Amino acid sequence: MNLLGEHDYEPFPGLPSALPEGEYVCWQGRPDWKDLAISTFQVRKLAFYFSMLLALRVIFNLNGGFVTAEVLLSTAMLGGLAVVAIGLLCMMAWLMARATIYTITSQRIVIRSGVALPMTVNLPFARVVSADLRQRSGGFGDIPLTLTADSQASWIVLWPHVKFWRWGGVQPMLRAMANSQVVAGKLRDALLEFSQADPDSTTRAARVVSADEKQSMAPGSTLHSAH
Repeated sequence: MNLLGEHDYEPFPGLPSALPEGEYVCWQGRPDWKDLAISTFQVRKLAFYFSMLLALRVIFNLNGGFVTAEVLLSTAMLGGLAVVAIGLLCMMAWLMARATIYTITSQRIVIRSGVALPMTVNLPFARVVSADLRQRSGGFGDIPLTLTADSQASWIVLWPHVKFWRWGGVQPMLRAMANSQVVAGKLRDALLEFSQADPDSTTRAARVVSADEKQSMAPGSTLHSAH
């Protein structure tokens, strides 16, 4: 994994330098900020949590003998804090989505991200062991990547473009992809082409496997071409 800290000059958006001869861009895109806010920053769950707190507060205050005006004032103050908290998370999701560009080339995956400290992470296909597709409703989804054991991936550098609650090897992730099935297909084709051109590489996944497909596979089975 190669890490670059500056990209003020980009010969191609999302890439810190011109691509070597023979390498080309297969796909490029950004996370959807609304889906990023829901799936990563959990704003929907937070809104439900605050709604329950507000409802309980109203019930307890009314049972405690507070007058209607006091109940409304107390509820409005808590509601205002809830709106601010959810609004800040949504703004963070928007800023991160705006600062992020995912690029799939014929040789690697490039994650350019960072609001305050822009960085570019290169993930060569030779370091990619497998890639999975986790789909949600509306066509949105995430694509977590499993890297070779000797890859020096940093959870802190990659956040939030990394799989959470993973205590083993760090798994970079393309998050909140609209039309995730299409993106997965582009990555699958690029991995397949790379593995055919470089049979000695460590890449064993020429296919992106969805969660449903994964459940139907026997443990330890090998991923094959989707063609």
